[in-house]
Amino acid sequence: MNHLAQLAAIAGVMLLACVSPGPDLLAVTSHAFSRRRAGLCAAAGISTSHALWATLAVFGLGLILAKLAWLYMGIRIAGAAYLLYLGAKTLIGLRRPAGETAVPAARPASGPQAYRRGLLVGLTNPKGAAFFGSLFVTVLPVHAPLWVHGATIATVAVVSIVWFTAMALLFSTGRVQRGYSKLRRPVDALMGTVLVALGAKLAFDR
Repeated sequence: MNHLAQLAAIAGVMLLACVSPGPDLLAVTSHAFSRRRAGLCAAAGISTSHALWATLAVFGLGLILAKLAWLYMGIRIAGAAYLLYLGAKTLIGLRRPAGETAVPAARPASGPQAYRRGLLVGLTNPKGAAFFGSLFVTVLPVHAPLWVHGATIATVAVVSIVWFTAMALLFSTGRVQRGYSKLRRPVDALMGTVLVALGAKLAFDR
């Protein structure tokens, strides 16, 4: 059986999910503002989290996690707390003199630090379990061969890394960097506020 149509559908839905603004995109762009390498490493961390969620979903564990209310709640609270932490640090950083950099997301981070932050943002998003689980159950045939499962995970990883790498490169260009240096405070204020709002929404969502 030809499974290319299913893989193409997964790639299309995955791209739409990546394009949609959210914590993943904020994590990549805020690191890219400070340094290109940090943005690329954050993108790699986000993509790794997507590949891990996709792997769990392929083996049916994604839906199981989504059904376990206590575990889903734990992941959701952890994700909300992390987003609130990043947002609060960003807003607190606004009190520093203009010549200083802002917060974890805006201050230059090493490659491993940026990677870990991207990975944590992706893994603490409980909607990943439900999204990938429902997507694969809907699109993939029940008895799809093993190679299709592997191709599915690879498709998710490739779409994610290509999109977020492109975003990291875009937001680390000279023109964007110069604009950010002039508007650092309002941009950081906006990012911090959005992160806090996303964290609060995640905490109180049901």
